[in-house]
Formats: sequence, structure tokens, C-alpha cells
Amino acid sequence: MFTTFFNMTAQPFSERVSTEQIFRDERISQGVARLKFMSISTTLALIVGQNGVGKSVLIRLLISELPTNKFLPVYIHFTNIKSSSLFKLIVTTLGEHPKLTKEQTFTQIIDKVNKSNLTVVLIIDESHLLDSTALTDLRLLISSALDDAPPLKIILSGQDDIKNKLKQSSHKDLADRISVRFHLKPMSKAQTAAYIDFHMRYAGTSDKIFDQEVKELIHEYSNGIPIQINNISTACLINAATLKSQKITTELLNQTMAEFQLF
Repeated sequence: MFTTFFNMTAQPFSERVSTEQIFRDERISQGVARLKFMSISTTLALIVGQNGVGKSVLIRLLISELPTNKFLPVYIHFTNIKSSSLFKLIVTTLGEHPKLTKEQTFTQIIDKVNKSNLTVVLIIDESHLLDSTALTDLRLLISSALDDAPPLKIILSGQDDIKNKLKQSSHKDLADRISVRFHLKPMSKAQTAAYIDFHMRYAGTSDKIFDQEVKELIHEYSNGIPIQINNISTACLINAATLKSQKITTELLNQTMAEFQLF
């Protein structure tokens, strides 16, 4: 395995890392700050970004940093379902047994939130897969005119399609309630290089294994998308170990990319 060849103490560019091992560039720091503000001061937030850009990382950091004595984060990512099933899933995640009808589960959610001593933050990942009815019903969860400060907060996180759905006239009321909007963009060239260096140092090895020009080319190949940076960097390390090369050069990168086709 390449970790042995490079005398690494851990595997770099892993899909799953602890929150302490997450690379916090300006994009991530800005996103966390905005979501923390929303959790304290407003009701509805929207995170938009293409697949693999780091939205789930942003959510993980938020959840880890919300004070457990004040907030109850509820994370949902299975969203390609009917609104009634979504409500049942929310009720189940809140620790309750869902009742039969959507109206009953709606009431269950409201009752659970109102009785909680904590502010419930409902985080809906993959929100671009929500159907129109689900978006309308989510708005109704936070639109009571009787609550001065609704105890339920909602974060919608999804790909660009969610923006198109919210532009529809039928969802204008929901869109108007979004007080925090954040577009998580791909990494810049400098951020990509710093990201690679961070993961190599975390693995207990030299960030000089990747030539500077290689880091810049990885940025071009990946378009600054972290999940693709991970895949390309890992493929390069595997290829380098196979060829017994202690350096990842432009030639080795190009050879790797000839076999590692991005679609």
C-alpha cells in the first residue's frame, strides 16, 4: 500500500475524516459563520454548491460546533420521497413514532419542537431532490404567525437545481424567508495546493512529494472540486508507489490521468 511506501502514519485524502482533520479554507470558514448566525438569529438558510464541493463537510462542522445544551440538530438526506414520507422520516429522527397521516406527523413535529428545551435545527441535505409539495410543507412548518420566535430552524443544502425550484412563483413565500444564502464555490488554485499540503502533512509525510506544478495541474483537472482532488491525488500516490517513485512529477500525473478518466 502507498502509505507504507511513503512512510505515512495515516491515509491522506480519505472520504471520511474527523472534524478536527477537516481543512478549513476561507470558503468553509465563511459558510460555518453564516450558518451559526442563522441558528441564533434567523429561521431559514440555503447552501448551494455543485456535487463534491464540500457542502456535507460544512454541515458536519456546523453540527459539531453547535452547543449541545442549546441546539438539537436533526439531519435528513434521504429527500427523493413524497412529502408525507419526509415528515415521517423527520418524526422518526426526532425520536418519535410517526402517526399515519401527514397532518398528524406535521402536528407531531410542531409539538416536539415546542416542547423541547433546545432549538431544533432541521438540516435537509440533497434538498434539490425535494418535490414541490415538500417545499411548501416545509414552509408551513416555520410560518406560524403566532410564534414570535419559531423554535424550529431549517437549513436547505443542495445543488443548483434547488435555486431553480425556489424561483418558481409557487415557492416565492419560501424563498422570501431565506435570510442566509451561501454559495459554496470550488477551491481556487492556491486553496487546492494548500489542501493537498494539509492532507500530506496530516498523513505524517512531506508536502514536497507533489511538485508545485503538479498541484496546479491537479487543480485544473479537478476544477477545484475537493472530492476530485482526493481521487486524483490518491491515484497519483498509488501510481507513484507502484513505480517506486518518491516524487509525483508532471509526467507521472499525466500518466495517471491517462488511466484515470474524469467524466
